Amino acid sequence: MTKYLLTRLRQSLITLFLVSVVVFAGIRALPGDPALALAGEERSPEALAAIREAYGLNDNIVVQYVRFIGHALTGDLGSSSRTGLPVAEAIGQALPVTLELAALSLLFAVVLGIGAGVVAAVRRGKPEEWIANGIALIGLSIPTFWLGIVLVLGFAIAVPVFAASGYVPFGTDPVDNLRRMVLPAIVLGSGLAAVVMRQTRAAMLDSLSADYVRTARAKGLSKRSVIGGHALRNSLVTVVTVLGLQLGQLISGAVVTEQIFVLPGFGKLTIDAVFTRDYATLQAVVLCTSAAYILINLLVDVVYSVIDPRIRLGGAR
Repeated sequence: MTKYLLTRLRQSLITLFLVSVVVFAGIRALPGDPALALAGEERSPEALAAIREAYGLNDNIVVQYVRFIGHALTGDLGSSSRTGLPVAEAIGQALPVTLELAALSLLFAVVLGIGAGVVAAVRRGKPEEWIANGIALIGLSIPTFWLGIVLVLGFAIAVPVFAASGYVPFGTDPVDNLRRMVLPAIVLGSGLAAVVMRQTRAAMLDSLSADYVRTARAKGLSKRSVIGGHALRNSLVTVVTVLGLQLGQLISGAVVTEQIFVLPGFGKLTIDAVFTRDYATLQAVVLCTSAAYILINLLVDVVYSVIDPRIRLGGAR
């Protein structure tokens, strides 16, 4: 187990290094000159030269990359060319918002998706299965931006139960925080809940027809023990795999959701950085997102062994 984790950690670091190279080169291949964006409309050659010198834009790309990696290893992600503030500070302010949104969305998706999937499998051919499949189809079909607008009109304007926009830290006012985060979490988690429901139902149907489930029933175990302790536990291996893959889409989908609900998270930070050619902020945001992808995949591999001890990671015997 330890050897496998060390191997996966080494692979993850190599992957992150390669991602940093691609991101650094790709961002600088974007059309437009950041110096022109910083100088404004009334720019002079002297101002452009000073800006390029201040931000190291005159150096070749290899020198710029080595300088970026050296600073990043010490926690210095550079300064924003748009605000002049340290990028690490901007990420520190935006990251809690996106993490809270992702956590609430994941909670909504797991509770609704696994619950509906189990009901659909146990009540196969019954109205409960049709209702669950219908809800899952709706969740997969409705665009995120449209669902967000509808929820705001219905539950923030027509019936003002929740807030339409803005963000309040949980530590400042927990109630107001949840009033502003519930709708974005539902919007972001609805698609994931639909995917989890379909995968849970399929895995549960396979498990319920397996020999070990029939043996458990023959031994006189209760229905709850058979479903929860045997069928569902083995089905979770498939569900965890799907969650690991879908969490990446959850992070990327937060960009649209945060724009709809005016949340100061990674979404707003990314959009602002793209439009202003803010290299330092954009590459830091993309690298943080990539690191999250890699970490999620590593955690999924570890969770496998917790759910099913029979699994021997990395080919261990």
